[in-house]
Amino acid sequence: MGMAINEKTTPHLYRLMERVLTDAGLSTYGVKNTYNRTRPFVVHDEGTCFPEQEPLLRNDGSYPSGHTAVGWAWALVLAEINPDRENILLKRGIEFGQSRVICDAHWQSDVDAGRIMGAATVARLHANPEFRADVRAAIKEVKAAQTKGAAQLNCATEEAALAIH
Repeated sequence: MGMAINEKTTPHLYRLMERVLTDAGLSTYGVKNTYNRTRPFVVHDEGTCFPEQEPLLRNDGSYPSGHTAVGWAWALVLAEINPDRENILLKRGIEFGQSRVICDAHWQSDVDAGRIMGAATVARLHANPEFRADVRAAIKEVKAAQTKGAAQLNCATEEAALAIH
């Protein structure tokens, strides 16, 4: 977004992101529990980028990727709220999912399916009048913060790290 999202300075946007997190994350569990696909790091007997998460992930289904569903849903919603940064936000959403493949936590097809789940969740949320009202409130909030000259975040470090792969 180029600006901080938090409960104090952007409360509408913060609550909206929490809602999307919950809805997109939960959207994957019916399929995840049905297929209970083994994760690549388990199949290959390797580690991931986050060894502390491996005990939990070892027995959690890989397909579809919940992290990717959330990341892509967030990217879609944030791009709608801040269209001036749409390309940057969508690129970051794609990279968030790809990091799950790079870190050996998911297969590519898990990530592809996670993006579909995230997009379907956002599409479904747009049918909800409360969600649409929350988006409108978040747009006003972000515009007001930008007008006030909210501190712009320098995302160069993250962008450089993502450019390595």
